[in-house]
Amino acid sequence: MITDPTDPRLDDYRNLTDVALRRKLEPERGLYMAEGAKVIERALTAGHQPRSILVSEKWEPGIREVLERTGATTDVYVAPESLLENVTGYQVHRGALAAMHRPALTDPADLVKNARRVIVLESIVDHTNVGAIFRSAAGIGADAILVAPTCADPLYRRSVKVSMGTVFQVPWTRAENWPGTLTDLRDQGFAVGALALSADAVSLDEFAAAGHERIALVMGAEGDGLSRAAQQAAERIVTIPMAGGVDSLNVAAAAAVALWAVR
Repeated sequence: MITDPTDPRLDDYRNLTDVALRRKLEPERGLYMAEGAKVIERALTAGHQPRSILVSEKWEPGIREVLERTGATTDVYVAPESLLENVTGYQVHRGALAAMHRPALTDPADLVKNARRVIVLESIVDHTNVGAIFRSAAGIGADAILVAPTCADPLYRRSVKVSMGTVFQVPWTRAENWPGTLTDLRDQGFAVGALALSADAVSLDEFAAAGHERIALVMGAEGDGLSRAAQQAAERIVTIPMAGGVDSLNVAAAAAVALWAVR
């Protein structure tokens, strides 16, 4: 039982609401945070390695069961709920946090080698939207997700939580060669459809009806949408027909609709 909030064993869990600090610490330490027994179990099942787990007394038995089921071993630090909130800076609703080692990222070409449906994310900075897109990808059936360098981190705590742990289920990697990755996808036989508003866009229904064997759907930033460079690198500009004077959907909703259409 840990009762001292200054205990150095808790250093990985401090000040998690300070986004600037998180961005600095996580890449250096190669860590991300998984919250809640279900999410932690999905991470362990996916083969991710824990550095430690911080858990309240109430949730300790459940975490011990998760470790037993997955065969994972790690230090489990038990502390009062008040200490968890004191250390992390927010209320840990599901009673457990795991500091996880980040897995090595796969080369994009290798990731999509056998894929038929791929989502590509550019400049989506809202972690909630990123997590929601991963959940739709898992539930509707995308084979992989490529994330542009300007996109928010799928392993940020909020993204992981909103995704319900499906960030560990859907294969993903960073597409550092941007927007060249879109050209690479076309060279690999993907019909690359960029979801954007354009006078020369085809409807999502028309794009889906074309019967493309391999499809990559490119989704852009919440406010500005896809960059001009990304649109030019795509094969077609695709739009979701709208009603009621609404010009577009939230990017996470648009991803779900588009995935359903090309499933």
